[in-house]
Amino acid sequence: MAQQERALQTRRQLVEAAASVFAERGYDGASTGEILTRAGFTRGAMYHHFASKEAIAQEVVAAQIEALRPPKTSVRLQAAIDITLTYARLLQTSDVLRAAVRLTVEETSFSQSRTAPYQWALDVIENVLREADAGGELLPGTPIPDLAQLIVGSFTGIQLLSNLVSGRDDLLHRVSVMWNLLLPGIAVPGVLRRLDTHEERGHRLGGTQGDADAV
Repeated sequence: MAQQERALQTRRQLVEAAASVFAERGYDGASTGEILTRAGFTRGAMYHHFASKEAIAQEVVAAQIEALRPPKTSVRLQAAIDITLTYARLLQTSDVLRAAVRLTVEETSFSQSRTAPYQWALDVIENVLREADAGGELLPGTPIPDLAQLIVGSFTGIQLLSNLVSGRDDLLHRVSVMWNLLLPGIAVPGVLRRLDTHEERGHRLGGTQGDADAV
């Protein structure tokens, strides 16, 4: 068991070191030598876990799946809000998630499908919205697939713009504004009054990456 734990720790350290390099230099600018230097491991240790730089990059990109995990809030529209607030906060604090996004949006020699992470996000958001609709939280006739596309597309553009303008320092504020403008057109009034879109909630959620307060 101790040996397995050490192996998992080594793998995690390699991913974190690779993410810090990818986040700074992009995929093509990152070298396995620099990754190994930051991780403090030999090339043999890396190849025990990953066959190539691309294999490490694939694991970094896959970290987005955990960041998209829906919280167990009773109001499912709040869960959709919380996914975006948590993701936004982690983009401010996590090298792994910043690297995952950079690997996804940049045109490089990295060969993994660049649309897969967007589809992951769409699937999660659409499922949560369907739960919200089933619970009577959405206004009648709300087109759920179109709404999911709008939320994911808006968030993607907002985080890219925030990165350019402020290094994502203002990202939580921008996400809060997005929801404040969007929610009156999709949420029934009784639910709308209960929803929390404040930046402070993003700080709390991003600090735990766990389940939100019940709403």
